[in-house]
Amino acid sequence: MPNQATVDWTAGKKTVADLGEIRKEYSEVREFVASPDGERIAVVVRKDDDVVGVCVNGQVWEQDLEKAWHLAFGPDNRLTALVRVDDEWTVAVDGELWEERYEFVWNTKFSADGSRIAAQMKQDMRYGVSVNGQAWETLYASCRDYALSGDGESVAALVQVEDLPEADIFKFLEGTWSVAVNEQPWERKYLNVYAPCFDETGKRVAVEVRTDATQYTVAEDDEPWETKYTCVWEPSFRPGHRGIVVPVRVSGAWTLAEGGKPLWKNRFMQLWRQRFSPDGKRIAAVVAPSYGRWTIAVDDVAWDQTFGDMVLAPLFSPDGKHVAATVKQENRWGVAVDGRAWSETFDMVWEPVFSPEGDVVLAKVERDGRYRLVANDRLWKPTFELLWDPVVSPDGKHVLVRGVVDEKYFRQVVSLGEIMG
Repeated sequence: MPNQATVDWTAGKKTVADLGEIRKEYSEVREFVASPDGERIAVVVRKDDDVVGVCVNGQVWEQDLEKAWHLAFGPDNRLTALVRVDDEWTVAVDGELWEERYEFVWNTKFSADGSRIAAQMKQDMRYGVSVNGQAWETLYASCRDYALSGDGESVAALVQVEDLPEADIFKFLEGTWSVAVNEQPWERKYLNVYAPCFDETGKRVAVEVRTDATQYTVAEDDEPWETKYTCVWEPSFRPGHRGIVVPVRVSGAWTLAEGGKPLWKNRFMQLWRQRFSPDGKRIAAVVAPSYGRWTIAVDDVAWDQTFGDMVLAPLFSPDGKHVAATVKQENRWGVAVDGRAWSETFDMVWEPVFSPEGDVVLAKVERDGRYRLVANDRLWKPTFELLWDPVVSPDGKHVLVRGVVDEKYFRQVVSLGEIMG
């Protein structure tokens, strides 16, 4: 989500870069990424047989690179890339390389305002996290994943705190994994740890933990719940509340629990990807009411319509009154809103976006190799060679469109009414 204050909402179309000219100049052009405000487009280009560069709006960074990948713009529109120079990896931010170098670096994440940038790193066969170019002094045998707090001040990483000799099942059952918060590991060790998350304050941490060969639960700040389950999925903090909500498997079926106690009464064949309304009072999740059938359940009530292929994570409207999800049935993608699927289907659909009032749902879609925008089941006429997710203005009157037509990348601010037809 871009910082809305940085977006120019003046109506009109602006051509930003000619991708055709860039393709003529370089033998290889790949990984097209547009900035959240639409003002820049970045690509990786091959400058020579063994040299690549990062090109932004047709201008290549001065630094010659051996490799570059995972271009990503932060919420503040700064561009990051994972790059290799002299056989060492680091992070480049708007063309400036972090001073520290690593054996490898990956998994870039941003604070909410984009001011702090984190990435996992490997050095001397040990693993940790680097934030704004400062790697942890304490490194570990392995680092599976990490979470960055919203303000970027804290990192919670899943780390292996003890080496595990090959085939040492007894050591494995003692537990060698824990969570390191800003380098410092929790005291307890677990067989496995997964899916770290912070609360809104960035002070509390919750993770999924495996306590023995057959039992799982949630640990908050290294305090496991007393209740154990045969399996759990990713925990999450309820906004505006202290509760931790997690899908749990009980007696062969799935439901939601909060604080180690049942939250929903209904049971499902599967349940995951729980999401909250902005005020935290409502919960929606992907569920399987029966084998091979998927849908969304909202506040413990499943939609009547189900889908045979796939249902992705639900999304609440800003007012919390509506829920949308990307769905797939018979190899065709679509959008379902409040339990009813749109009539239009596509080769692919990206995550939908609500207008601020919650009365309009937009999504980027693909059909026959071209990309378009769809709003409330109505296709906007223009088609694109490349297209990024739409951004709706805070007042709900305009949409920022970032796309490529005839090899020209442009940003365009159009009225929502025009897209609606």
